[in-house]
Amino acid sequence: MQIIIVGCGNVGTTLTEELSKEGHNITVIDVDGKTAEAMVNQYDVMGIVGNGASFAVQNEAGIEDADLMIAVTTSDELNLLCCLIAKKAGGCNTIARVRNPIYNKEISYIKEELGLSMIINPEFAAASEISRLLKFPSAIKVDTFAKGRVELLKCKLGEGSVLHGRPLTYISNGLGCDVLICTVERGDEVFIPDGSFELREKDVISVVSSSRNANEFFRKIGMANNRIKSCMIIGGGETTYYLAKQLLPMGIEIKIIEQDKERCNELSELLPQALIIHGDGTDRNLIYEEGLPRVHSFVSWTSRDEENIMLSLFVKKISKAKTITKVHRTSYDEIIDSLDLGSILYPKNITAEYILQYVRAMQNSIGSNVETLYRLIENKVEALEFRVNEQSELVGVPLKELRLKDNLLIACINRKGIIITPGGQDSILLGDTVVVVTTNQGFSDLKDILR
Repeated sequence: MQIIIVGCGNVGTTLTEELSKEGHNITVIDVDGKTAEAMVNQYDVMGIVGNGASFAVQNEAGIEDADLMIAVTTSDELNLLCCLIAKKAGGCNTIARVRNPIYNKEISYIKEELGLSMIINPEFAAASEISRLLKFPSAIKVDTFAKGRVELLKCKLGEGSVLHGRPLTYISNGLGCDVLICTVERGDEVFIPDGSFELREKDVISVVSSSRNANEFFRKIGMANNRIKSCMIIGGGETTYYLAKQLLPMGIEIKIIEQDKERCNELSELLPQALIIHGDGTDRNLIYEEGLPRVHSFVSWTSRDEENIMLSLFVKKISKAKTITKVHRTSYDEIIDSLDLGSILYPKNITAEYILQYVRAMQNSIGSNVETLYRLIENKVEALEFRVNEQSELVGVPLKELRLKDNLLIACINRKGIIITPGGQDSILLGDTVVVVTTNQGFSDLKDILR
């Protein structure tokens, strides 16, 4: 596809990197000449210096032939104007990043009136991601397939785990759990395991399952998955507001610690059911006095990575709380991921992932049948969801008879809302969606899984 990206900040850069990898023709627009030049040199894309809301600039970028315009500058109004002009000039699909909470209440109206394909609010998206993680306290990361019916959960086996030294067949035969382990991380090694693969304590595993079956699995292996009843949040920004709005109706007790007194007053009015505390969330004595050792979950969401990391490390020492840590910079991700921080969220990656999912759905409608794609374990593994729209040599054939490529696993079949953990006797039928996990790269069709 021909894609124009306006704004080369964190999100724009991430999108450019991922979409160029997937074979799309990208043109970037930025007002800063050095930034645009750096993008051209690093990602082999076209670059144009100028205001993305200018018709002349969009024309130079090839708006008439573009399939999609993505506007992710720091200005909501500029993003909306870029998309409006692109819609009028080229008739292409448009995506705008819009952060202001005032607009969040009017997103449906704005989207309809301006003819936008998608509006993404980064803070709301991050809050939704945190909310999903709190649904599964044992999970480090949660992704979803089949419109939320299937979870891809990442967790770490503790010392003395009941799965230590057990083959994967023990999960179904011994524990009676209907889940599938699709990847195992052991040190620097990554495995796509078969049934005879033996697990070890401290392995990081990715589990594909329905929500109900995942909860049963965690319970049977002794990983606490009790319902979260309380949450302490450090930092009272917009993400915290959206998160509290999602958690309060679930009966979760919310405690927010914020340094800015004026913001505390705002939050007190906006969230009367939450407890808002004016103070320094990095003050160990304060958070201890406010009941830190007893909280079920702790979210470090200040504007400083260093504070968030130190807070989560401290909480891990004195509490059993589920910890969620916000990190902006990805340049030290290998070091950060090696720390015991619980779940680590990179806001720019969350926003980019939502947009990428839309782009892949668009691609699906013009050739590829990939519905969802996640890159896992530092891009070493891909988890893809395919929709089976047409007859092929795969349809109706028992899986054990298919000649599948190495390092590949068919993790799940969604058949009209019924989730199947596939065995050798199962087969793929028309209308199914199929989740495939593999270390191979570049699949665009389900047939690519065959040798």
